[in-house]
Amino acid sequence: MSQVGTLYIVSAPSGAGKSSLINAFLAEKRDWQAQVSISHTTRAPRAGEVDGQHYHFVSTETFKKLIAENAFFEWAEVFGNYYGTSRIAIEEALTKGIDVLLDIDWQGARQVRKMLPEAKGIFILPPSRKELEARLNTRGQDSKEIITKRMEQAQSEMSHYDEYDYLIINDNFKCATEELSAIVKAQRNKQAKQTLKHQTTIKELLAQ
Repeated sequence: MSQVGTLYIVSAPSGAGKSSLINAFLAEKRDWQAQVSISHTTRAPRAGEVDGQHYHFVSTETFKKLIAENAFFEWAEVFGNYYGTSRIAIEEALTKGIDVLLDIDWQGARQVRKMLPEAKGIFILPPSRKELEARLNTRGQDSKEIITKRMEQAQSEMSHYDEYDYLIINDNFKCATEELSAIVKAQRNKQAKQTLKHQTTIKELLAQ
């Protein structure tokens, strides 16, 4: 694969603000393309979610068929539901020079890194357990039982932060968004990528 874009694996415990940070970053103006990978899932849509925009909502039967066809870059079962990412869609975006942000958990991240070691990992942590629980309650989307399970799961998820290249503490949302943007910009300015982008200019500058 002639890769130009970078795949960013973004993980965080539920309620850490990962989706909001990704959306804020994508809303920024830039001179290159960036997009979030739209995953397939078997869970039911939440209020306001649109098929094909937030997720590709499919049946468990369809999902298992896609697994058998090796259609996913990675997939996992989380809280009784399946989630997976289209392998072909990501590869096509990267070859076009588009940066792709992949919103998955640490288990999925391990699968991706085996297939694409050059992918960059970004882990987002909340400022405290108290704040994390408060955010989960404020969303009003889950029952107390589900929130309790998510808090228990969060402890396990957060212990894998050191498997990632970058770490962001989402205490101040504006600062956290700027940090995410800085990570991507720095990657775009690496020598190899800049050489590929500006090869004509560099050739002219070094001409005898």
